[in-house]
Amino acid sequence: MRFIPQTEPRGYGHAIWCAREFTGAEPFLHMVGDHLYVSDAATASAQRLVELAEAEACSVSGVQATRESLLPRFGAVAGRRVPGRSDLYRIDTVVEKPTPTEAEQRLLVPGLRAGYYLCFFGMHVLTPRVMDTLAGGGVSLSAALAELARHEQYLALEDNGRRYDLGQRYGVLVAQLALALNGPDRATVLSQMLELLADREVAGARS
Repeated sequence: MRFIPQTEPRGYGHAIWCAREFTGAEPFLHMVGDHLYVSDAATASAQRLVELAEAEACSVSGVQATRESLLPRFGAVAGRRVPGRSDLYRIDTVVEKPTPTEAEQRLLVPGLRAGYYLCFFGMHVLTPRVMDTLAGGGVSLSAALAELARHEQYLALEDNGRRYDLGQRYGVLVAQLALALNGPDRATVLSQMLELLADREVAGARS
């Protein structure tokens, strides 16, 4: 394992740019470090991205249909569905944390239900060109990806898994529960949770 520090807080794009010597002239997988991903699919989310990026020789970002109220938390994309695929899009627009009005004007994707937009899932396979586009780390990642889409094929793969932000309040607790409920001890964990809730109900009735 190798750690590359970001020595000053200059944003997300700069943090990725700091790894330019490590990634070199090769495509690389980037995953948000404080997110935990849980999926019931036979193939892990990151592996699906890597396999698609290798097959298409281009950058690929994981996306998820996200309701309008959550737009302030994510970057979002728009584009055209790739013929023959219901989960794959050719990106032409990238906007960082759009307002609902901006999303309605620029990010509507045919086939998504009303009020939902394709937001970044927190993992990307990116070609080396993104490092050049980050321009010394002075450009945001979303701006760099928008520029990337103007110069080369850039795809979005829809993912139906769940992501858990460990930085949110109770994020670690919720993530641990999600892992436990997705594992072989699901029944035991559920039983203990029900016992805990029952005990609290009894205690509340006595007070």
